[in-house]
Amino acid sequence: MPDITRRALLQTSAAGAALAQQPRRPNILFLCSDQHSGAVLGSSGHPIVKTPHLDRLAARGVHFRHAYCGSPVCAPGRASMMTGMFASDVGSYCKSTPFDGRVPTWGNRLRDAGYHCWASGKMDLWKGKDFGFVEEGTSHGHSQHPDITSLFRMPVCYRAGERKAANGSFSDRPAPDQPTVDRALRFLRNQSRQLGRPWCMYAGIVKPHPKFEAAARYREIYPPEKMPLPQWPEGYLERRHPMFQMLANFKNIQSPIPRDRVQRARSAYFGLVSEVDELIGSILAELDRTGQTENTVILYTSDHGEMLGEHGLWLKNVLLEGAARVPAIMAGPGIPAGKSIEMPVSHVDLIATMLEMAGLPRPSRLRGHSLLPVIHGRAGDHPGFACAESHSEGNATGSFLIRKGDWKYLYFTGDEPLLFNLREDPGEFQNLAAEKKYASVREELHTHLTSLVDPDAVTYAAFRRQEEALDRLIRENSRDEFHDEIVGRLGLMQARLLTHRYYARRA
Repeated sequence: MPDITRRALLQTSAAGAALAQQPRRPNILFLCSDQHSGAVLGSSGHPIVKTPHLDRLAARGVHFRHAYCGSPVCAPGRASMMTGMFASDVGSYCKSTPFDGRVPTWGNRLRDAGYHCWASGKMDLWKGKDFGFVEEGTSHGHSQHPDITSLFRMPVCYRAGERKAANGSFSDRPAPDQPTVDRALRFLRNQSRQLGRPWCMYAGIVKPHPKFEAAARYREIYPPEKMPLPQWPEGYLERRHPMFQMLANFKNIQSPIPRDRVQRARSAYFGLVSEVDELIGSILAELDRTGQTENTVILYTSDHGEMLGEHGLWLKNVLLEGAARVPAIMAGPGIPAGKSIEMPVSHVDLIATMLEMAGLPRPSRLRGHSLLPVIHGRAGDHPGFACAESHSEGNATGSFLIRKGDWKYLYFTGDEPLLFNLREDPGEFQNLAAEKKYASVREELHTHLTSLVDPDAVTYAAFRRQEEALDRLIRENSRDEFHDEIVGRLGLMQARLLTHRYYARRA
């Protein structure tokens, strides 16, 4: 657990005293899974997966049907989700550059306003920093064990073992997230009602993140042999955007995954999503039993999605819908029931929304905007579009997303953009960027992007940060230590050649 400074304690005490004089504020229960694609949800209309608890939560609240992560990989995605800023704003580009606490998280802001903030499970920020939470059983894995494959983006290497992840299995095993859920239940049962002030609880669930190993009972619910295969137009894989071709090469999946493995992976993934749903159901049931549901705002989302074989791609690291779109459900006091929001939103908006619910002003540096006006059908300051970025492993260049209405625009530094009409082409197969009749749409979306960031400058800043991390890795390790650090990810051949390349310069 991070040390809490005397100043922070004094701030919390003063804020708590002030809070006692204010109208009652809601508790906040923030539930975050890992790698749950926004389409793989019953309330999103998925034809196979069963998520009854999340569906009921959506029915008693608001479902944002087009919500996007900040970046489609763990560490930068969570940096954006926890700060309300773009990942690049806070120097987090990949799993080798986790968020280092340089700006306040929403945990810091709520704690300083008098909330008791408690967290358990996967956070994936920088271990030992003060993020505003009393942490119990949290993990910050990439600050301790960086994923060094993001340091070899120009040119892109390949990740030797990535292909193995495109598979699924079933076993009699306890739910990996049960310890996190048990800690959450104990907090609700034993601590939350004794605090005398509002609380904010974060529960970080690690599934449905790979490996795709589901409990044996889900094999019957989702029989692998009955799972549909990903579909794409004939010849599509040959004409994929170069960015996606390179990503497929990086993940060692440029040749098709065998049919039976695809079906097992999809079956097990659906099983893991249902397992997450059941665990969340147990937390919501405990909230009911402790009599706190009526004064608790509940948010459910995921740090990013999963491609699951669509476009011939697996896992994440890409701004296509499977990886970039996430579930986002909000329910609680003052939130209308059974409402779907079609306007694109993003994780940065969730933070601004929580702060407004807590009666706090929106800090000027936040990228997001409160969704309360959108929820209640009022005019607000939300621009009506969502933005995301990607600079992680397998990305040969920086890529950026703008989603507005039916349109989705992908910009790549140094390469041609993509433009999709998702109403007519939900699979993102028909690129309209070069068609003259859509030139005004492309120009409008590009203007939205450049009003927020200089995308090329961000791309080059990411490369510089990753080059600095690589230089530090080389300086701080011997030749053999460096080889041992990278061989597990890059395989024997690449590890030997890269070690020679970098250490020959020092000889």
